[in-house]
Amino acid sequence: MSKNKKGFFTEFKKFIMRGNVIDMAVGVIIAGAFGKITTSLVNDVFMPLLGAIIGKIDLGKLNLEIVPAVTNADGTVITEAVTIGFGTLLSTIIDFILVSFIIFLMIKIFAKTREITEKKLLRKKEEESQQAEKPPLSSTDQLLTDILAELKKQNTGNENN
Repeated sequence: MSKNKKGFFTEFKKFIMRGNVIDMAVGVIIAGAFGKITTSLVNDVFMPLLGAIIGKIDLGKLNLEIVPAVTNADGTVITEAVTIGFGTLLSTIIDFILVSFIIFLMIKIFAKTREITEKKLLRKKEEESQQAEKPPLSSTDQLLTDILAELKKQNTGNENN
């Protein structure tokens, strides 16, 4: 193998092994499987229900025949009919809306989760910076703080009696 080809394959290997390429490949595979699930949900659940509600028709097979099929005397089809598949279009639109809605919900959940996490991190950093800003108490101030805390404990104990 020539040196030029080895360099090409080495570069290709580095490209493939980068993390974002592998993440993208996983995303594409999952999206394909998810697409199959939603297509089945639309074709096998939503379309029959919608057809039953509308009037017991299979919307997936709802077509407008523009040119009828040509058959010979024994019924064999010579030329197929030319049709516009409204039902197929309708199921594809429902499929698209369903997938889009689920992706919208997922992005909304991820954004909310990220916002909550960022707020927690910001609060933690603020607390750490406040602790760092406080100068240490002198021994006298520390002693007075301890005495005050002890007096508060005793007062709450006396109120309960």
